[in-house]
Amino acid sequence: MPAACESVLEDIEDIVSAENLKPHDRQFVRRNVFPKVRKRNSQKNAQTDDEPPSDSIIPGVQKIWIRTWGCSHNNSDGEYMAGQLAAYGYKITDNSDEADLWLLNSCTVKNPAEDHFRNSIKKAQEGKKKVVLAGCVPQAQPRQEYLKGLSIIGVQQIDRVVEVVEETIKGHSVRLLGQKKDNGKRLGGARLDLPKIRKNPLIEIISINTGCLNACTYCKTKHARGDLASYPIEELVDRAKQSFQEGVCEIWLTSEDTGAYGRDIGTDLPTLLWKLVEVIPEGAMLRLGMTNPPYILEHLEEMAKILNHPRVYAFLHIPVQSASDSVLMDMKREYCVADFKQVVDFLKEKVPGITIATDIICGFPGETDEDFQETMKLVELYRFPSLFINQFYPRPGTPAAKMPQVPAAVKKQRTKDLSQLFHSYNPYDHKVGERQRVLVTEESFDSNYYVAHNPFYEQVLVPKDPLLMGKMVEVNIYEAGKHFMKGQPVSDARVHTASISRPLAKGEVSGLTEEFRRSAQNGTKWKAQPNAEIPVKTRLSSWMALQLPWQQEGGGLKILSVSLALLAVLLMLYYGGMKTEL
Repeated sequence: MPAACESVLEDIEDIVSAENLKPHDRQFVRRNVFPKVRKRNSQKNAQTDDEPPSDSIIPGVQKIWIRTWGCSHNNSDGEYMAGQLAAYGYKITDNSDEADLWLLNSCTVKNPAEDHFRNSIKKAQEGKKKVVLAGCVPQAQPRQEYLKGLSIIGVQQIDRVVEVVEETIKGHSVRLLGQKKDNGKRLGGARLDLPKIRKNPLIEIISINTGCLNACTYCKTKHARGDLASYPIEELVDRAKQSFQEGVCEIWLTSEDTGAYGRDIGTDLPTLLWKLVEVIPEGAMLRLGMTNPPYILEHLEEMAKILNHPRVYAFLHIPVQSASDSVLMDMKREYCVADFKQVVDFLKEKVPGITIATDIICGFPGETDEDFQETMKLVELYRFPSLFINQFYPRPGTPAAKMPQVPAAVKKQRTKDLSQLFHSYNPYDHKVGERQRVLVTEESFDSNYYVAHNPFYEQVLVPKDPLLMGKMVEVNIYEAGKHFMKGQPVSDARVHTASISRPLAKGEVSGLTEEFRRSAQNGTKWKAQPNAEIPVKTRLSSWMALQLPWQQEGGGLKILSVSLALLAVLLMLYYGGMKTEL
């Protein structure tokens, strides 16, 4: 009996290109694909192998565990991947032990995040789990040794996660790392109308663009997300409308730099925001994501008006990173401390009570004690209620990693000193006794309270009354901590229900029509209708499942597999007939 073989397809980009070739064209690309085949140890023959041959595995029925690290953009990608897999038939599980496959969605900002990612890969392999990797780490450095032989789904290829998971379950190693393009122009990424499973059914995370216009010397994310590519305004507005129709009451706009939005497509952030506020229902709120100082400077007047809108949180995340101009120059941040102060001072004057959050890196290469003291003075001056303090970590392949480094002990001490300063003041003490309007959207980590936010996106803990969830209510503030306030609902106050429809259940897939839901539940085929909101077509395979529209593009590998199977059957019938005649 011949030894069993395992085929490893290192990269199927040659079969299915980033430009999504037509199936006919892919037939001519096949000649350039050379799957590697390695024989297993002869002592481990097919009779003793625990895994069934790949052609006997039925994809779409396995359990998948998804772990995401990093920013809200990454979390949005994770939600989209979960939604597509669930719509296809896979079961998304919170139990990593019972999962057949782990989908690990990584972050490359800091060394500890990548360390967690690497350790998870090792744990999955030790547990004999199938593994698919996603996020910025494999996109930026796909040839790292610990990623060798593993399937990778690129940050702009998340609409093809089903394809990658299916092939991985069959035992193949698949890598899709290409960019989405239209007539040679890079797009923002996968479509926004893909199915998704929101981690919180009340909160929709919308990525308005990917990449940025900067070249910060410490940033590894740029290697993964690339240059700026924005989504059209109409697509973003449509996504917001759909979210509200599915019971969402809070929208987060995210990207690597929201302030740069639209510069590549002839528009800008204020134009987008004015269009979005038109469709926000009463009782719902919009939160802006991070923006760097250079791009917000051009729109201060308009941004102040938008941040004063009753359905937009008066909150803005503006990373300063350092209060030393020499350090900012070494970082290539493209602004000076005076620019940052101008933005903050203007918004504080024009948007009373606004919350300004910022980031600071401690111990960047070349940072002197004098440089660090300037940063301490800046924090003392503004007393930021939300401050993200990061000890500098040199990321491989970045210019900053090649610069003379600040000693580790000095970096650690500066991080400690800044943290002590941050914890020396309480930003909310003066708000005790106030009456505030808050939107309740989630449960606290300790499960003792519900979490709400006031118009300045300050966290307010309220009693765990299920009637409050998803509602906008008035509360009396009776206690304040470093990062939160506690409020008691006012009995005679009006309650706003932001949702124009019932929120989806936790784990329920967003973006699927009722007709599709019924057909999926009944296990029947669903024929595409010309005006269907999300058309689907029956998948061509020996097992009954549904192929969704986002898989119709780039489905060459599946079409090829089915075609070969049909050809084999025809040949068997043909030669069988010849033998009968003989």
